[in-house]
Amino acid sequence: EARCVPHCVPVLSPLPIQVIPDWKEQEWDPEKPDAYAGIFHFQFWRFGEWLDVVIDDRLPTVNNQLIYCHSSSRNEFWCALVEKAYAKLSGCYQALDGGNTADALVDFTGGVSEPIDLTEGDFINDEAKRNQLFERVLKVHSRGGLISASIKAVTAADMEARLACGLVKGHAYAITDVRKVRLGHGLLAFFKSEKLDMIRLRNPWGEREWNGPWSDTSEEWQKVSKSEREKMGVTVQDDGEFWMTFEDVCRYFTDIIKCRLINTSYLSIHKTWEEVQLRGAWTQHEDPQQNRSGGCINHKDTFFQNPQYIFDVKKPEDEVLICVQQRPRQSTRRDGKGENLAIGFDIYKVEENRQYRMHSLQQRVASSIYINSRSVFLRTEQPEGRYVIIPTTFEPGHAGEFLLRVFTDVPSNCRELRLDEPPRSCWSSLCGYPQLVTQVHVLGAAGLKESSSGPNSYVIIKCEGNKVRSAMQKGTSTPEYNVKGIFYRKKPGQLITVQIWNHRLLKDEFLGQVHLKADPDDLQALHTLRLQDRNSDLPGTIAVHVHSSASLRAI
Repeated sequence: EARCVPHCVPVLSPLPIQVIPDWKEQEWDPEKPDAYAGIFHFQFWRFGEWLDVVIDDRLPTVNNQLIYCHSSSRNEFWCALVEKAYAKLSGCYQALDGGNTADALVDFTGGVSEPIDLTEGDFINDEAKRNQLFERVLKVHSRGGLISASIKAVTAADMEARLACGLVKGHAYAITDVRKVRLGHGLLAFFKSEKLDMIRLRNPWGEREWNGPWSDTSEEWQKVSKSEREKMGVTVQDDGEFWMTFEDVCRYFTDIIKCRLINTSYLSIHKTWEEVQLRGAWTQHEDPQQNRSGGCINHKDTFFQNPQYIFDVKKPEDEVLICVQQRPRQSTRRDGKGENLAIGFDIYKVEENRQYRMHSLQQRVASSIYINSRSVFLRTEQPEGRYVIIPTTFEPGHAGEFLLRVFTDVPSNCRELRLDEPPRSCWSSLCGYPQLVTQVHVLGAAGLKESSSGPNSYVIIKCEGNKVRSAMQKGTSTPEYNVKGIFYRKKPGQLITVQIWNHRLLKDEFLGQVHLKADPDDLQALHTLRLQDRNSDLPGTIAVHVHSSASLRAI
């Protein structure tokens, strides 16, 4: 039955300020009892914005005891109130049963969640990978992110099964502290460099703890000074909170979820990110040109009908964080949980000057997993260039809305590609309209003119007044440019020119060029050509892949 909780209620918790806005004003004040109205409001991050959820103070009880989330303190009700607001947002309490931890972490922070499979990554046997993961977990924790760990329950019988080591399967353990713990006592500890990577975890039940090494009463704690133990808050009581070495975490747990708070503030001393948020949708249409629900790459005939987004990496190499989140499907008591679509995305390196949608496969540089989760995340490092993200459902024909979030170190100019080809206008009949599309892919060069430090060369591709320039390749006479340009040609008879230049302090040096006819009838795609000046051959050759078509939607 739903009963009104006593008026000594709200001792509100230090959750993120966005979740409990104006918490001091919502707190119970015994000096102003008339100010209490029995109404609370909370905020949760959903689909790119913080949503306000208002509830009353009636909480479900049995025999005057809270039956869901509750505090060990009888006059503290913040967790039950937050849970009620979250249940309202999700549709009902039932929708919270066995929910997705990663989704909940994002809802409470507005961050980006990254699931890590400890078993698949073999972190227990790979010390270097394990140390690297610990540093990332430490960084997320130190910057206010939320982290959880769990042991996968494979069967229904496995759920909430307690292992001999005291851990429980299927529970989302909160990681409440991450430290490098100094071993030893007194001055010895200060000068001794030995440190242990340690994690503090909490069982959501508030009881039943790990009983292995470094558990509350284990003898390993004798290796740590009393002051260090006090700093770590080590207690000998069954309160559900305990310490483990990170090695044991990787040995016994199967999954970790990191929810990092992405810092976009220019005033911060920590690394800041440039964020782009774009809303999109998978929509069905009988016309293939208007259909935007093509399924994953397994469905080659329809894959390129999906929404496409372009972005630039403007540094020699940059870390890119990408998250695709589908709009949550509302749950109701009658219908149960809303089922998520299986979603994912691929990233392709494309031509430096691409402005229109992709119609053929190019170099795939990264892919997310496909999963029926509310969001999928990928962290990847890519060299300078232009890229296209194609978010998809696993099967074609499924409809849904999604939010794309892209984080880079410098602005990426991320935007949706909506047009398949150059648009026609009233000026097309006067100025002409493209008759051919040509892709020029410069692979590399060999035997370039030598210099004392080796040539610092770059490529320029020219076509009808348009140019594409590669990044510089330093100190080599056999550079690999791997640069592509795409050109919509109004004058098919005009040759395409590819030039190689050597970068110098005062004036760049011309190393040679080739001219390409780029005829659609040319069956030889790969050409290795001798570099030339106007009238003579020059040292070196260049390898070029050329593809032309009279259909502007062929590439």
